[in-house]
Amino acid sequence: MEVAAHNRVAVVPSIRAAALLLALTLAGCGLMGGRDDVPRPPRDLNAIPDAQPRVEPRSAYGNPPWYEIGGHRYYTLPSGRGHVERGVASWYGPDFHGKLTSTRETYDMYAMTAAHPTLPLPSYVLVSNLENGRRVVVRVNDRGPFKDNRVIDLSYTAAWKLGIVSKGTGLVELRAIDPEEPDDLRLAAERLGSPMRKPDIYVQVGAFGSRDNAVRLQSRLSRAAPAAVRVSEASGQERPLYRVRLGPLGGVEEADQVVAMLTGLGIHDHHVVVE
Repeated sequence: MEVAAHNRVAVVPSIRAAALLLALTLAGCGLMGGRDDVPRPPRDLNAIPDAQPRVEPRSAYGNPPWYEIGGHRYYTLPSGRGHVERGVASWYGPDFHGKLTSTRETYDMYAMTAAHPTLPLPSYVLVSNLENGRRVVVRVNDRGPFKDNRVIDLSYTAAWKLGIVSKGTGLVELRAIDPEEPDDLRLAAERLGSPMRKPDIYVQVGAFGSRDNAVRLQSRLSRAAPAAVRVSEASGQERPLYRVRLGPLGGVEEADQVVAMLTGLGIHDHHVVVE
């Protein structure tokens, strides 16, 4: 979706943003119905090659220092080098096919592309499904997703290759690929390795230097939470850091229910953690 700066406030005057404001659930909903002008899928989606990382200049569009959507401010990263994250992937398709992306390219739901809220545009990312081991490389040329606790919006073909079209979402790991480093893609795949077990999913509500503060939040949430509320000490920290998490949860749907519950309690500082 197109991102532009205006009067010192970044705005998103695109069709995707307008649809977001009307109904956040449109993006990545996993439905193929809607428009009659969307072409039929190619006969063999597996034959569509992954995006091939190459050195490109930063797009003139879609890369403001920051922008706001739904009251949340997003800061564009100066570089994708070394960027790694885990979380929930969604996908977007017919409602946006043929519309402009943030880079003002035409969105093709059958190309190997994706949307990310903060990576510089364009970027290349290795996306790995942590539940089945499938991997794809996509070119990020759009902004999104803006639904709570989603880390990337994939094209239909990328989602299909990863095996998440029917569910609408999947647990993934993202590793940005540096086109200036010839071996970066190979090294990224080697670092991930093979999935040994189904990943656990949590909703983290806070992290505190004081265990007492973490326990107080745990007690508050335990009275209303539909899942176990745990306090755990983060490893590898110079100083103790106590995290308050709900879970492990049964999947993305349960995580969304927990997020809705937290929002209803007035708690907005939360994010999904996949381990």
